[in-house]
Amino acid sequence: MEEDHYFAGVDVGSLSTETVIVDAAGGMVGYSITSTQANSTQAGLESLEKALFDTGVARDQIKRLIATGYGRVSIPFADKRVTEISCHAAGARHLFPDTQTVIDIGGQDSKVIRVGEGGKVLDFTMNDKCAAGTGRFLEVMAAKLGVSLNDLGPLAEQARGEAVISSVCTVFAESEVVSLVARNRPKEEVIRGLHRAITNRVFSMVKSVGVHGSVTMSGGVAKNIGVVKLMQEKLGRPIHVYTEPQIIGALGAALLARNST
Repeated sequence: MEEDHYFAGVDVGSLSTETVIVDAAGGMVGYSITSTQANSTQAGLESLEKALFDTGVARDQIKRLIATGYGRVSIPFADKRVTEISCHAAGARHLFPDTQTVIDIGGQDSKVIRVGEGGKVLDFTMNDKCAAGTGRFLEVMAAKLGVSLNDLGPLAEQARGEAVISSVCTVFAESEVVSLVARNRPKEEVIRGLHRAITNRVFSMVKSVGVHGSVTMSGGVAKNIGVVKLMQEKLGRPIHVYTEPQIIGALGAALLARNST
């Protein structure tokens, strides 16, 4: 492979779209994160162009590009389309070579993946039928509580107690939150309860696959320190979290593009 050749992965999610560019050696050159909004094709193109601009790489230097995510079929300029399961496994294993379990909590779905040598997917389970256990669940609850999504984790850390949220169904949980707020339960305690609810939901998925070796979390919810800490508590072990966990799927796609030439 020539040194001036690069490889790209574009991960089109429900809320955000990420692009990662790697060089011929598999080193990450740069990335971009943009909002998906209503047009997956346009989001993929804008994300790629932003990554190219930021890295100074020309479009014709991209030797191969793989699209992933729920909107991967909407990327006409992709050389290949690969499921996000494979891409998150490859990306997590690249960043943390001892990874054997990946917990990916995205905007509209959540996945637990058992990973083998070389990033091979050995088993997985996925929830893409409802918002329970996803970033969307937390987004709705943050709006109901009048707080920023980014503030949920820090606020949960301030809680002296924990409200009990009995349902992870977004509709029913929303009603519970309204009731708790009406009874003057501190927001911090309600938020911690919501974190507990989403953690318990995802942990039930983890149990169905089994916890194997080191665990890596990917997806936007991995930025939430409250969820990460509760998940570590449930698992009884530390969790790897990359500096920017949202790009792990796109990174995996870029690495697969490099390895498939």
